[in-house]
Amino acid sequence: MQNQSMSSPGGNAEDSGVTAIFRNAASEGRNALNDSELGALLSSLGIAFDQGALPAGKSPAVELRFSLNNTREFGIVISAGLGGLDAELDERNFRKDRASVYAAAELTDPEDFLCLFRRTLAYQKLAATAARDAEPLPDEKLKACFERMLALAGEYAPRNSAAPFVLGTLDVNPARLGPAASFNAHAARCEFGAAAARRLSRPIHKIDKLIHPASIGIIGVSASSMNFGRIILRNLFGSGYSKDRITIIRPGEQEIDGVKCAESLKTLEHKLDLLIVAIAADAVYGLVDEIIETGAAESVMLIPGSLGETKKSREPAAALALRINAAHGKEDGGPIFLGANCLGVVSHPGSYDSWFIPLERLPKPQKKPERNSVMLSQSGAFMITRLSQNPWLDPRYMLALGNQTDLTHGDMLGYFAGRPEIETIGVYIEGFKDLDGLDFAKAVRRAVRNGKQVVVYKSGKTVPGIAGVMGHTASIAGGPVLFESVVRQAGAMVAEDFNTFDDLFYIAGALHRKEIRGKRLGAISGAGFEAVGMADSIESENFSMEMGELEAGTVKRVAEILAAKRLDALVEIRNPIDINPGADDEAHLQITEAFLQDPNIDAVVVGLDPTAPSVRALQESKLRPGFDLKDPNSTVQLMPPIVERNAKPIVGVVDGGHLYDAMSGLLMDRGVCVFRNSGRGTRALVRYIEARLHADAIRKRR
Repeated sequence: MQNQSMSSPGGNAEDSGVTAIFRNAASEGRNALNDSELGALLSSLGIAFDQGALPAGKSPAVELRFSLNNTREFGIVISAGLGGLDAELDERNFRKDRASVYAAAELTDPEDFLCLFRRTLAYQKLAATAARDAEPLPDEKLKACFERMLALAGEYAPRNSAAPFVLGTLDVNPARLGPAASFNAHAARCEFGAAAARRLSRPIHKIDKLIHPASIGIIGVSASSMNFGRIILRNLFGSGYSKDRITIIRPGEQEIDGVKCAESLKTLEHKLDLLIVAIAADAVYGLVDEIIETGAAESVMLIPGSLGETKKSREPAAALALRINAAHGKEDGGPIFLGANCLGVVSHPGSYDSWFIPLERLPKPQKKPERNSVMLSQSGAFMITRLSQNPWLDPRYMLALGNQTDLTHGDMLGYFAGRPEIETIGVYIEGFKDLDGLDFAKAVRRAVRNGKQVVVYKSGKTVPGIAGVMGHTASIAGGPVLFESVVRQAGAMVAEDFNTFDDLFYIAGALHRKEIRGKRLGAISGAGFEAVGMADSIESENFSMEMGELEAGTVKRVAEILAAKRLDALVEIRNPIDINPGADDEAHLQITEAFLQDPNIDAVVVGLDPTAPSVRALQESKLRPGFDLKDPNSTVQLMPPIVERNAKPIVGVVDGGHLYDAMSGLLMDRGVCVFRNSGRGTRALVRYIEARLHADAIRKRR
């Protein structure tokens, strides 16, 4: 829940003791507090500043670290964790959330952050010490400390226009829980500064014009060759957009490919909803000024690359961004710009595809009865490869953001967080504009509260990766641990690699309408290794499912199924269960449904054993004619109704080679969530259920 208290410990920002402390330091030309000032500041937080050593012979206390840091992306972030020498260890030595935890100050409150802090080794040490000394847990002291820190963060946040100063860093390390005061700090530092100018808000309601344009103009279409502009024009036709609603801006031409041409932006008959710019980068600067001056379009798509990505272009690209930003001060908000270095947009409801990838190289057939997802990506190629390899992702909209010259990740996610028809949003990020990470995290929280799921992958985790990001979309990639912690705490699923992104985005779309009642798993397979592999895959770094204990009624029902199939002498009924390679399609699915009806099972993963001789998994069987996917008793025919009538999630596993692509594809086409590997499918389910339970907790904290 967002922190509600915006008052500092000493009152409002104009007359508070903290403001006086900052003002005194600033009057002496300092942006950091001295020891005396630190003592006064920490006292207002209920922390005694004691730089003395512990008495001789005293057993070492638990050393803690509390911090507020004004980050470029997320504004002020609160963190807490191990202090002293332990704080110097690299976080990669620990599992997630064990060394330190982080949250955007605007998206947490004292109780919420205390729950997060309980995951750390620091808290576990405090709890163990309290148990050893027969003392109560320090939860109330911790919560009071977090409350004061969050109030300070809110009072001196970079977006608090009433604040005379902005907090830069407050780092308390080490701190120890003391018997008299709440905490004793043995070292601390605090830096502050003046507020920086902010970008104007973009009129994000105009994104509707971008994705549902009633009219489209294109600049950069060749009349004689198949350049990017001409490919985009052909893709517009191929995706169903009417030629009558397109205008090509090209002097000296009457029409190209049956589309009328205009001499210039000034000669347009009406204002365009969308203008697509596919010209050389050095020509963009003057054209953007003309677009703003003429008011020719509500939204603009900048296809050209290299704007801001090379050393030579950074200064003019920055100046261009300032001119676009200034236009948002107009009464109508001015035009919005997508890109530059932008692949374009695919909008199925808008009946248009502006990607410059020929449709023959990337067809986009509908794989779901209703497309209910969105993919937002800084990299167009990321979307191309994801969709080419995984057509079942099947987004309703796909938008490439490129350099974020104007529209940002926060703008886009903020817009789609409010679209009722959207259920799942996948995002690829290379970097944020200043404070846009905070807007993005807020949009994640809003999307989750609106019942949506957000899956995020961020690149630039290493020094070479960060350098690559700068060269691709001129983005500044922040720290991966901070990014993941803040965005995950906001409610998103954060993928660590491309495969995990694919898995989470897919499973989120496939299981969105299923009920998540708990974390007890049922695992079924005719292959012993697979059943065990499912059980071995139920843990993530900070969450674990458990194998549900079957009720007596379920055991009896499964026994009856096995007896009817003459498998009872070969199978021990348990969870996970190995039902033997002799089990046919019907046995797999009847046992799956028996597990689903057990109140101790919240989700089922079932290995569908395509290579087993009794399973109808082939398109055509030469050995047993008719014993194939078309058989009414095949898994492809029997499983979709089971998935449809059961509220609990089911994940099917088709672990086999290309021979079984047809079985997998037909099941996925009919709404069954299918993975080609039991470990991968189970791990995706575990991460998904963790996120759904976290989302439920967020919604309860409204």
